Amino acid sequence: MSEPMIVRVRLAAPLKEVRHALTDPAAMRVWLAEHAEADLPGRYAFWGRRTPEGDAPHQRPLHADDHTLRFAWLLDGVETTTEITLEEETPDTTVLTLSQSHFDFQDAITGASIRGVLQTFWSLALSNLADHVEGREIGPQPDYTSADFRGEMVVDAPVEQVYDSLVDSDKASDWFGYPIGIEPYVGGRFAMGGLDADPHPAKIIDLVPGKTMSADWGPGGVVTWELEDSGGKTRLTFVQSGFDTGNPPYAGWTGWLSGLAALRRYHEVPGGHRIWLPAEPAA
Repeated sequence: MSEPMIVRVRLAAPLKEVRHALTDPAAMRVWLAEHAEADLPGRYAFWGRRTPEGDAPHQRPLHADDHTLRFAWLLDGVETTTEITLEEETPDTTVLTLSQSHFDFQDAITGASIRGVLQTFWSLALSNLADHVEGREIGPQPDYTSADFRGEMVVDAPVEQVYDSLVDSDKASDWFGYPIGIEPYVGGRFAMGGLDADPHPAKIIDLVPGKTMSADWGPGGVVTWELEDSGGKTRLTFVQSGFDTGNPPYAGWTGWLSGLAALRRYHEVPGGHRIWLPAEPAA
């Protein structure tokens, strides 16, 4: 079996508040899922349109204490294991580590198993958790029952600043937390990993400075950003289209939504937008 996927995030909230958000059904329904029930140690479940295979709850708790939550999650006929641990970094900051079994990156690329969404599902969920415990509204969320990929959010920054952060390679790499190379003109490349590292970059097919940009990702479809002034803030509409609706790329869509959450933090939480930590703590 492959090694578990590990994600670590720094949350600007005390450990007690983070644990409450992890285990309180009302809070879970904000940052995690459409429906949630929790009565530990006997019950921990979440389901609904925002959850992969969310037609019914498919989780059962395995262990819970003040610092650890571990549960089984049946996905595509396989019982996976999710473990979340909390560590107090300071009285006002908590480091959360999530370990998820049975994730194969090839499933994210091919869509062969719904388990391929697990990495981006948890990245978005933890982004939502960060926004929730830090007192911000969460942004657009996925619907695993729909092939209509459209999200909208308001960013508390002027249009020109948001546009610049979408087309400038250094700024996009900063908020996305991963190297991105962008040639901001029609026919230019949009490369994950950087212009020299991505052998199959997307191609920019439409660009109106300060207003919109579209990039063609081949089988993944076309992604489009549209910007509009909203009283000095920016209304951002994000659409992904042109993919195989018989096998929607939910992993990629959820990853983009996680990116939008990071973009908003970049503009609204100066210096505090870098919430992701290396998978392994520094020695």
